[in-house]
Amino acid sequence: MSSDENHPPPHELSRKRGGSALHMGPRKKATSSNPLVLHGRHFGRTVFALCNYPALLTSGILRLDELQDAPIEDYPADVRREHRVFMELLDSYPGLLERLTNGEEEDIIQVGELLGKGASGARGDDTKTLKSAVLEWLVPRGQVVIPPLSRNIKSDRGFNHEVTGALLCPAGLDWSNAETKQALKSGETAVRGDQWPMFLYAGCVYDPEDPWKGLLRSEILVFGFKHVFTSPSSVDKEPKATRSGNAHLHGMKSVTKGSLAYIATQVRFSLSSSSVFSRTDTVTDSENFYHSILDLLEDPDEIEEVVDLMMWWTRRVFPNSSSSQRIISTNSALSKIREKRAALRERVNTSAT
Repeated sequence: MSSDENHPPPHELSRKRGGSALHMGPRKKATSSNPLVLHGRHFGRTVFALCNYPALLTSGILRLDELQDAPIEDYPADVRREHRVFMELLDSYPGLLERLTNGEEEDIIQVGELLGKGASGARGDDTKTLKSAVLEWLVPRGQVVIPPLSRNIKSDRGFNHEVTGALLCPAGLDWSNAETKQALKSGETAVRGDQWPMFLYAGCVYDPEDPWKGLLRSEILVFGFKHVFTSPSSVDKEPKATRSGNAHLHGMKSVTKGSLAYIATQVRFSLSSSSVFSRTDTVTDSENFYHSILDLLEDPDEIEEVVDLMMWWTRRVFPNSSSSQRIISTNSALSKIREKRAALRERVNTSAT
């Protein structure tokens, strides 16, 4: 690529458009049943939640021209992720590319605003419903939270309460230590978004020698996921809702990396004492937390653990999906057919040798 100052590298052109589009734009409430708004609701929940859609579309269209002269591999990691999200958006909405390329800049911005309304509206709806729902998942069924927590006011949550404080305590710190607890409660120990809380781990057990063990496999995350994607009643294992859940409405049959990061972020926020979900909230640092989870799930070096994790999730949430690779029932006709076929194949292989 040319180093001439009058011909900057393509990724520099992308940066001059105002930074990454994969950061939250202005908050807008969904007020329409426009197809783009509806699509934005699902896309935000399952692919990328904290996104400035007008910027994503504008940068993406311009970058398509740039990529004729330079491969995407020449761009920085954040631009590559942004472009991947852009391409997933195009693939998920038939006719969108043609609409964007044939329209004026104002049309692109309008499309982005509609998608953004959907994503923001869904995030707001989920934040509102999880705020009260999460209180049912803090202790085993039949037990009560002591002291009780308010469903509408969050100021007594976070590190201000023994139960939520233990769940939010960063892995590696000891919540039972009085000094640690006081430092977290007073804010003396600031918690960044990339300091993951104990509730992400199954049984709230963190092994510093094996940090992958139990990560993102906690019951409270499963409850949160089912609440948002399959229906609030499905948290109780036997669905009672008569209308289809969000996953069914959008043909969702497996858990995505984006949806897992989204639910982890939503549950973390519901446990916190913060009342408003905002990118400028330095207490919860939700945007950094969300990005840090996605960074891990999209890291090529972690692919073996991630594939196993995503399969575990799909089996838990969508057990009847083909993508969950169902285990064949013992003593079923199908299992007998498979056994007979395996025995025949073994005999053939033995005779051949």
